[in-house]
Order: sequence, then C-alpha cells, then structure tokens
Amino acid sequence: MATETLTSSEYIRHHLQNLTWGRLPDGGFGIAQNAEQAHAMGFWAINLDTMFMSLLLGVVFLGLFRSVAGSMTAGIPGGVQNFVEWIVEFIDSSVRGSFSGRNPMVAPLALTIFVWIFLMNLMDLLPVDWVPHIAKALGVPFFRVVPSTDPNGTFGMSISVFLIVVFFSIKVKGLGGFLGELAFHPFGKIGLPANLFLEGVNLIAKPVSLALRLFGNMYAGEMIFILIALMFGGGYGLAAFGGALQWAWAVFHVLIITLQAFIFMTLTIVYMDMAHHVEDH
Repeated sequence: MATETLTSSEYIRHHLQNLTWGRLPDGGFGIAQNAEQAHAMGFWAINLDTMFMSLLLGVVFLGLFRSVAGSMTAGIPGGVQNFVEWIVEFIDSSVRGSFSGRNPMVAPLALTIFVWIFLMNLMDLLPVDWVPHIAKALGVPFFRVVPSTDPNGTFGMSISVFLIVVFFSIKVKGLGGFLGELAFHPFGKIGLPANLFLEGVNLIAKPVSLALRLFGNMYAGEMIFILIALMFGGGYGLAAFGGALQWAWAVFHVLIITLQAFIFMTLTIVYMDMAHHVEDH
C-alpha cells in the first residue's frame, strides 16, 4: 500500500481493518467501508477474510496430510513424508506426556490444532503490503491475511475446544460428577457458594485465556511488522534499516508463531486430561 497516499495512522488503520460483511446503516447488507461501519454492524457481522483464510489453510492442511497418507512408502521417506511423520511423532509424544486417559480423539485434535494454528500464524511472515495490493487490484477494500490476529477467530477456536472439554467431562464423569466438581471443590459442601464462584471463574477463564493469549501475541507481531513497513517511506537510509529490522523480527517471529501453536495445543491436551480425571468428593 503506497504510504505516500496515506498518513501513518491511515496506513495502520487500513492494515488492521478486516473485510467485514453485515447490515449497513441504510438497512441493506454489504461490506463495511471503514472501521465505524464495521463496528456498527454489531455481533452478527462476519469477517470474510478471517473465514476465507481459516478455511483455505484448513483445506491445505487436510489436503497435504491426506496426500502424504495416501502415498506413503516403506524404506527411506521423501522430504514431505519425513516432515509429516516428524510432526505426527511430535504430537504423539506430547499427548503421551500430558494425557493419562484413553480417548482416540485427543491426538487427532491436538494435531489439527497445532498444524492449523501454525499455518494461520505463518501468514504473518508475508510482507504486509502484498495481500492488500492484490486485494485492492481485485476491488476488495480490506484484507487481513492472518486469521489469528482476529479475536473472533481465536475465540471461535477456544470456544470450540471448551465445548469439547465440557462434553467429555460430562461424558466421563456424568452430569452429577461434573456439577459436583463445580459445587464441592475445593472447600467441600460447606463452601458451596465460594466453590461455585471459584470453579466457575476457572472454567470460563480457560477459553478466554486460550483466545486472548493467541490473539495478543499475534496482534502485537502484526503491529510491529506494520510499523517497520512505515520506515520504507522515510528515505533510503531508513528503508535499509527497516529491511534489516524486518528480517531480524521475522526470524524471531518464527519462534513466536510456533510457540503459540504449541501452547494452544498443549493446554488443550491438559484440559482434556482434566476432563477425563475423576475426583472423589
């Protein structure tokens, strides 16, 4: 996006604006043309870029792993097969180390979460102006390519994990056992009001912390890339320094995007383990 046609604040706002579809002020439906319109659309507005990139990366993940699974060979594996096998073994060891119950769904869930979130985060390494340039050429006013910088996306994933955890908690412990943990832990029957408050807060904090941790780290990383990009409009010297700074931050950011996917996956495994652990009260 040419910085000479936008002020610094306009440039930042443009790159942080999602492609939002919903009810317009005139009563019709369409794409918001600015942040104020997007905010006025309310809860039922849809960030089309987040949805599109999430689904696209999900298809890429499933297609790649399905292709490798269908063409696996004995002996010395190829590069892609070796990489996929390494990821599967890594996830398997993580599940074995953190999950003590028996549930064949946990390992595939952990694999899906890790690879899908990693691919979403990986989009943050694309130069910040490439996708907006392409979108503008196609007549699309805004497009954010990193789904995990959208709290709607991170909360969608964390709430999905939360519902799965609650489902298995009730399935393993029974409804009475699940409610008993909320009512009688940690202070027993005499501390029921305090138990409900503490355990309720603890329960709700799980999806909130999952979502905000991922969103906060990725949003901060995206903001730094945008601020560095502004340096390219400040002359040759500042542009050269910005290029070196961008490269250094991208190298460091590889660690962040991997770590955030790993943390989300590990906490999901831990929560699933807690859901399968029956306590006596």
